[in-house]
Amino acid sequence: MESNQTNRALIKATVIALSVAVVTLVLFILPAEYDIDPTGVGKKLGLTVFNQDGESPSAKTSTDGDQDTVVVTVPAGKGIEYKLSMMESQQVTYEWQTSNGELYVDLHGEPDGDNTGYFKSYTVATVESMKGSFVVPFNGSHGWYWKNNTDKDIDVQLIFSGEYIVEGLK
Repeated sequence: MESNQTNRALIKATVIALSVAVVTLVLFILPAEYDIDPTGVGKKLGLTVFNQDGESPSAKTSTDGDQDTVVVTVPAGKGIEYKLSMMESQQVTYEWQTSNGELYVDLHGEPDGDNTGYFKSYTVATVESMKGSFVVPFNGSHGWYWKNNTDKDIDVQLIFSGEYIVEGLK
């Protein structure tokens, strides 16, 4: 008899955990990561802002002379990433500046297919602006992580050109 009660409790706990996981996926993860918001809750909670450009990635090359410009808001006390998919030896030229304060920045890359958490930092600083270029040493996702350690939101205007596919906010 006690075994049946244990089995029922285990099944009940499993069903509850599965239900919570599905609700979390639909309400939070899909809107924030994939801009899929079937309930509209993600938009109301501001989760779809991470996918606000709504564009599918497009390839850019340094030979076309185009520049991309994006303005992102780094919320008070939080961090965000803006990423580009690049192949080994491709180059990007960039310039960014903040609206009203310093941000911690880590310009870095993560190799394609790596699941160990490895990344290579190219620049780490706490500044209001930065200008430069970089050539990537491996195929992967490369870009900027900004952390706002203040109590007010800070906008970043990022201008860049080169060889890449835009991944956008992560």
